[in-house]
Amino acid sequence: MIAFVSGPVAALAPDSAVVEVGGIGIAVQCSPNTLSGLRMGQQTKLATSLVVREDSLTLYGFADDDERGTFELLQTASGVGPRLAQAMLATHSPDALRRAIATGDEKTLTAVPGIGKRGAQKLLLELKDRLGEPLGTGTGIGAPVSTGWRDQLHAALIGLGYATREADEAVSAVAPQAEAAEGTPQVGQLLKAALQTLNRAR
Repeated sequence: MIAFVSGPVAALAPDSAVVEVGGIGIAVQCSPNTLSGLRMGQQTKLATSLVVREDSLTLYGFADDDERGTFELLQTASGVGPRLAQAMLATHSPDALRRAIATGDEKTLTAVPGIGKRGAQKLLLELKDRLGEPLGTGTGIGAPVSTGWRDQLHAALIGLGYATREADEAVSAVAPQAEAAEGTPQVGQLLKAALQTLNRAR
């Protein structure tokens, strides 16, 4: 198992990063939350989880060991693959997920794209004794992992190499889409929309 990768960030994309390790570029799938903390050329260390399939080897990266551990535990539930587990962590922090499971909060789980009411009920049953108790007290049930979608999206765009002015304009351009969304805006979807806006402007 590859437990972590450490080195300078060689490339950034909306859903992945490339970290240079010993002269080799390692592609790592990351959530927008993790990507927003990365900067081109700067050193980083990402906790990782290798997902092996018949036709692929995919490395998923996380800001810390808690996120990675939660990612792996989520996949012990039937029907939860790496993409859905990553979507859950892109929407909620590990502690918010633990709190939601511990209290039987369906609403928090259905805020994740791809999880309906039945799926949430099933997850509550299967994960009840697996994720453990919440570790902290600062994040309420269902609280987003960042201070706000605007800050998170802006940081992700800066991390991808856009100028502050361009990032400001892109955030303003997708604001109507974010405000029209039910529940917590999905930063991953907003990032894609923002990149399309920036590409049209160039």
